[in-house]
Amino acid sequence: MKRAESVGLDELLGQKIKVLDDGFVCPIDYLGNDQTVVRSARVSYGDGTKTVREDRGLIRYLMRHRHTSPFEMCQLMVYVRVPMDTWRQWIRHRTARVNEYSTRYSVAIREMSETGRAAWRVQSDVNKQGSDGLLDESVGQILSSDEKDLHAFARDVYQHRLDVGVAREQARKDLPLSTYTEAYWSIDLHNLFHFLGLREDTHAQLEIRQYANALHEIVRAWVPLSLEAFEDYTQNSVTFSGPEIEFIRKYYSIQPLQYPATTFGKAEFAEFYDAMLRLMDDKHDIR
Repeated sequence: MKRAESVGLDELLGQKIKVLDDGFVCPIDYLGNDQTVVRSARVSYGDGTKTVREDRGLIRYLMRHRHTSPFEMCQLMVYVRVPMDTWRQWIRHRTARVNEYSTRYSVAIREMSETGRAAWRVQSDVNKQGSDGLLDESVGQILSSDEKDLHAFARDVYQHRLDVGVAREQARKDLPLSTYTEAYWSIDLHNLFHFLGLREDTHAQLEIRQYANALHEIVRAWVPLSLEAFEDYTQNSVTFSGPEIEFIRKYYSIQPLQYPATTFGKAEFAEFYDAMLRLMDDKHDIR
């Protein structure tokens, strides 16, 4: 597919960004950039009709008001190597297009994700699907040694099955979830932002957060203005529920504000100030 110019990402194409012990994220191809978002939003305008500052303002407006379709015009394709347990979480993002390495047709990738002795996490008492803190390294050393033996045994069993003629589709069934798989993964920018919002969150599993962090830096090289807007209005923002708003109204009041030119654009500040008034004034309908 023909690509718009984006020097930053062009320099990264084909380069493997290392993740975990043997994983990686490698940008392969892309369609569009920040200008594509701007053009698809304006529709009737050609190149060169607006300044970078105005382009940035428009992108921030789109993100702020959840106008998502212009971001869907941009697409990114990456080639990834990822442990199967982490891939199970990744593949839940069904808005992407995926073509994965097949162990029915090919011998399974030999490498398996290993855990260092200082990296064994303790089950959280609060979050049933999360962790909290680390085990002592003396215990971790035993666990890592057991893990290494288990990996070797599982691989030997798998290889023996292949050697005596067992079909690959059946020989693979006892391979650990730590076995690496590889895939091409293609997704539009809007849904990629959704992926980053969920998978870079502190509640996400550490391993997939590391892959999301690598993708974040690829996006930074690709669409820096769109990423800035995503960080400001989605990733680093908070949302209040109805009861929370009622609490704020009850215990806090708003003082007159002056326009801080270094923080907001004028239109952006006007919307912020209007939102603050609505937040504090219970006579306004906040729905």
